[in-house]
Amino acid sequence: MFSKENIQLGIAPIGWTNDDLPELGEMVTFEQCISEMALAGFTGCEIGNKFPKEPDELHSYLDIRGLKVASAWFSAYLTTAPYEETEQAFLKHRDFLHAMGAKVIVVSEQGKSIQGQQDVGVIRNKPEFNEDEWALLTKGLEQLGKLAKEKGMRIVYHHHMGTGIQNIPDIDRLMAETDPELVSLLFDCGHLYFADQDYLEVLQKHGERINHVHLKDVRVEVLKTVKENDLSFLDAVKAGVYTVPGDGSIDFEPIFNLLEEIGYKGWLIVEAEQDPAKANPFQYAKMARSYIEKLTEL
Repeated sequence: MFSKENIQLGIAPIGWTNDDLPELGEMVTFEQCISEMALAGFTGCEIGNKFPKEPDELHSYLDIRGLKVASAWFSAYLTTAPYEETEQAFLKHRDFLHAMGAKVIVVSEQGKSIQGQQDVGVIRNKPEFNEDEWALLTKGLEQLGKLAKEKGMRIVYHHHMGTGIQNIPDIDRLMAETDPELVSLLFDCGHLYFADQDYLEVLQKHGERINHVHLKDVRVEVLKTVKENDLSFLDAVKAGVYTVPGDGSIDFEPIFNLLEEIGYKGWLIVEAEQDPAKANPFQYAKMARSYIEKLTEL
């Protein structure tokens, strides 16, 4: 299906250790995480808080395992803090990822976000931006996009549960009001499914803007409980709402077919935050790798 020259397969460390919920995977070491990533058959990863912060040191661990850095999350606060604060943090993040050879920078607006608030229900408390905040967001993202372009990189915007850019109308507006040369889109079917959005519609509408892909599945029975009780995003994760592709309710075959049709080039990143005490990370990484190979021959 995909050309092996155009697609790379990676996995995020969030199945081993969770930066937002440190108690999940607290005892899992960085070296166990990256070794199991490689043993499961992946050639790249995103970055977690346990990863070394100096490029040379991180290269020394990853290179011998045949792993590359695909990207890493960056929290922007364009709607709630002075732009200069976000830019200063972004430049440090950009330069680190550039030194690691990454081509894209995952950016999510965390102004007004509730995704990290464990006492706030994620279903009925979605943040909304007013017109002034939308202007700050779109102009700020374009400026970050220019800074990324200085290094031959792109920013990819991550729509996310519990944030102001969560649903299809949010994504549509963000894409309409930003320069496609400066702001790209990260596609995450798991977050769209959680939000009751048509993830295939996003691929069909914005395929040409997608430059990074996260693959996560959803356990529908857990999602039902989350909605009935309006659990927080973090409590939903602890309850097991997410899992790896092939273990939940999402049919990935039409997703892969559409990505192939639009000529997607870049990373496919398995990113399924789970409690490693309940879902053995290595086992689930191998499960995901086998499922992806079965559908794509990658």
